Amino acid sequence: MSNRPELLAPPEIFYDDSEARKYTSSSRIIDIQARLSERALELLALSVDGIPRLLLDIGCGSGLSGETLTENGHQWIGLDVSQSMLNIALEREVEGDLLLGDMGQDGFFVPLWPYGWDKGLALRPGIIDGAISISAVQWLCNADKSSHEPRLRLKAFFGSLYRCLARGARAVFQVYPENIAQRELILRSAMHAGFAGGVVIDYPHSTKSRKEYLVLTCGAPSISTAVPRGKGEDGESCSEDEISEENQTVCISDRNRPKKKQKTTRKGKGRDWIFKKKEQLRRKGNTVPPDTRYTGRKRKARF
Repeated sequence: MSNRPELLAPPEIFYDDSEARKYTSSSRIIDIQARLSERALELLALSVDGIPRLLLDIGCGSGLSGETLTENGHQWIGLDVSQSMLNIALEREVEGDLLLGDMGQDGFFVPLWPYGWDKGLALRPGIIDGAISISAVQWLCNADKSSHEPRLRLKAFFGSLYRCLARGARAVFQVYPENIAQRELILRSAMHAGFAGGVVIDYPHSTKSRKEYLVLTCGAPSISTAVPRGKGEDGESCSEDEISEENQTVCISDRNRPKKKQKTTRKGKGRDWIFKKKEQLRRKGNTVPPDTRYTGRKRKARF
């Protein structure tokens, strides 16, 4: 059986009272969460001016990652779908404010604090200075109910997040994509929502230590939205060449859409085939219409 929790049950069911307490009391989990949260905070690249920032912790669970934000002097709001996890966070008296709901659904979070709200994240537009998420966003790629469509849930999530972030703010998500297609689905959804950025991979050549972070900036691509470098085996930054050897989809720092695949006719013949046949007819002396940019295009039904 797979050991990926998102493949076993929906988060609100998997993290029941028993599993939530076991998760929070594990010293190994606590250490991993602290290190991942520190790295996510580092990738946020917040200004070092001593001013506390208001950050969003998506999939905050029992508040382990939020404690790292508190230790670094920031205020934070935690969002999670598991009532059991949030109950433990309240028992632990975490410093952050807590919201309950499904991050993949519009109008999903129940606000527990008086800052106002937007349609999706129950937060006032432009109020958040940065967002982090540890091992949560990949849950949106699973259809736990018949009404769940991963593409639409990701669209709702990133659209709502984009609205509540201040322009120029960053969001850093540590993720465990199941495969390349899942990583590309998440990244493509973020780009369509208006984010710029890409994927940072720490220790790309290590099976055990490899970690992926989706680093996004709210706003159009610019010099400030360049994707940071991942860490290598020695803890130093990897070069882009070293990372690209592992995976060529790592650095995507703009919102350029990939070119659409060549459309074909009903018989499976593309434009190249049409140009070839027209050239053959010309060599035979037949009268052939000139080639234009409209050659081989399918006419619309209303034409």
